Amino acid sequence: MIAVIDDQELLRDSLAQTLKRAGYKVTTFSDGQVALGTMRSGSFDLVITDLKMPGLDGVEFLRRLRSSGLIDLPVIMMTAYGTVATAVEAMKLGAYDYIQKPFEADQIEVLVARVLRENELQRENEALRQSVSDFYLGKELIGRVKTMDQLRAQIVHLAKSDATVLVEGESGTGKELVSRAIHAGSPRARRPMLCLNCAALSESLLESELFGHEKGAFTGADKLRKGRFELADGGTLLLDEISEIPMTLQAKLLRVLQEKQFERVGSSTTRDVNVRVIATTNRDLRQWIAQGKFRGDLYYRLSVLPIHIPPLRERREDIPMLVEYFLEKLARRDGRSQANLSRAATQLLIAYHWPGNVRELENLIERAWVLSGDGGINEELIEPWLSGAEPAENVIGMSRPGHLMEDMERELIFKTLTRFGGHRARTAKALGIGLRTLGLKLKRWQEEGFALEPAVQESEFAGALSSATFAPEAQFVR
Repeated sequence: MIAVIDDQELLRDSLAQTLKRAGYKVTTFSDGQVALGTMRSGSFDLVITDLKMPGLDGVEFLRRLRSSGLIDLPVIMMTAYGTVATAVEAMKLGAYDYIQKPFEADQIEVLVARVLRENELQRENEALRQSVSDFYLGKELIGRVKTMDQLRAQIVHLAKSDATVLVEGESGTGKELVSRAIHAGSPRARRPMLCLNCAALSESLLESELFGHEKGAFTGADKLRKGRFELADGGTLLLDEISEIPMTLQAKLLRVLQEKQFERVGSSTTRDVNVRVIATTNRDLRQWIAQGKFRGDLYYRLSVLPIHIPPLRERREDIPMLVEYFLEKLARRDGRSQANLSRAATQLLIAYHWPGNVRELENLIERAWVLSGDGGINEELIEPWLSGAEPAENVIGMSRPGHLMEDMERELIFKTLTRFGGHRARTAKALGIGLRTLGLKLKRWQEEGFALEPAVQESEFAGALSSATFAPEAQFVR
């Protein structure tokens, strides 16, 4: 539905007829005040209004329309010669476009079609952004306990703001997941979200990654490089493990947060940037401030909107739901029927203290999934991997007590290889290690004299350690 507002009856009716012939539904108004009252019903897709009208002119109509909450309703201004500057000013207030009178029928038809098409694309993008946000909140942030309900509500609230967020929580609780949910639900969702692990780089490399550098700024700087702040302009920058930023860089980071300005390494040119920062930490930053390891002013700048993620041990009721989700995901990945977890195994998981939180639970479930074959997952598969639990015997072909960690690792890798028929890539993925790392371990163990059992010695995998199928109960022995 299109609203046409003009105090001149002849022009108003002529424009309405033109738009109706083009297939649009049209409602006309001779007064902007009357139109405002009707538009609050939300039934209009576009407004075409004259700029110069007695009483409520086009600019004031637009101002009141936006203040009433209809900020997304597109408005086209009709303007006569000599009032173009006023029309441009109206566009700064939120008008979508303007057209100068007199105009031909095809001109207004083309303009209306373009505005409606672009507005529809904008709504589709908004719906997509919302679906991404719903995905994170509904399917990834799993839990029914009150603390998780509060966390999801807090994420929705924080996403609407543009202030800096500090996500605090133990390792493995899902700080990055929460950060991505905040970005996905924010107006910046259409722009990129870049991530940087502050603990993974030396001080010099970290400064370059954050702010970029000019060509020749230091040895090895053979070309200009944009930093994460510059690349994330208009979007969000996630600074993971913010506590690990050296003190010398903390002052520069504080300036970017306060002034929205920075300089590349080796440059004196100040650049403006529009980035929302989300920082994560698994440490008590207040304690680090007391120890002189973290700037107090930076902490208060980062924690404008703090959010805390509860550890898994504080929401044990959610463990069965999390296990169900992980098993569903593994079944889809491997094309298998979903495994069932025994009651005893579930009780073990609920009783465990989970120092590694949700990440530890996910890794354990994947390990049990691999070792279970096509059977269910019982307590014998779970118990040996719980720190401090009484170990079960012979889960992967050996007794745990008295064996070296490398023996356990080797047995697990060989058992996983068996499960995947010697397929290295799938084995590495299931174990959470790199393919090259797996290859080097297998090569070293082969050189140390470990070989397949006689029943499968003749397979292609023996000796060459390449991809092949071998007996389900095959084990490497020395």
